[in-house]
Amino acid sequence: MAELRAREDGRPGTPGKRLDSSFGDSMLVSPSKDEQQLLAVPFCGSIKGGMRPGKKITIMGIVDPEPDSFDISLTCGCGDVALELSARFEEKQLLRNAHVSGSWGEEETAISYFPFIPHQPFRLEIHCEHQSFRIFVDGQPLFDFYHRVRSLLAIDTIQISGSLTITKLN
Repeated sequence: MAELRAREDGRPGTPGKRLDSSFGDSMLVSPSKDEQQLLAVPFCGSIKGGMRPGKKITIMGIVDPEPDSFDISLTCGCGDVALELSARFEEKQLLRNAHVSGSWGEEETAISYFPFIPHQPFRLEIHCEHQSFRIFVDGQPLFDFYHRVRSLLAIDTIQISGSLTITKLN
C-alpha cells in the first residue's frame, strides 16, 4: 500500500503532522482526535516513493449530508495532475481528467452508476497498474483511467477537497 504523509510545505493540510504506513492498521475502528486532525479536508499528503504498478491508495470517508462535490487528485508535486477525480452530486457524475505539460486532456465521464450517497460512508481504492489506474468504490470496479503521465514514480502527492470527511487513508 502507498505510504502517505501529510504535507509540511505550506500546502493545505496540517503542518508538521505525518501519516505513515502503520496508520492503515486494520485494528483501528475510528480515528483518534489526532488522526482526525491529520485527515482534515482539504487534505494534501505525500505518497512516499511515488506510484508504481501494484501500489494502491485507499480512501475511506463519509459524504457530507448535503454535498455539492468533492475532488481527489494525484499530482506530480506542484506540476502535472496524473489523475483528477471530481464527484458532482447534482449531475451524479464522476469526472476524470489529467493535466500534463500545461494543458488538460479530454475529460472522461462514462460510469455505469454513481456510487456516492449523501451522508453515507464509502471506500474508494485507486489501484496503479501498468497501463492505467483502476478505480473501485465499495469493492466494485467502476472504471479504468489510462495513464497520461510518463513517469509513475513522479506521482508523489494526493490532494482531497470538497463535501466529504476522510475517516481513513492508506
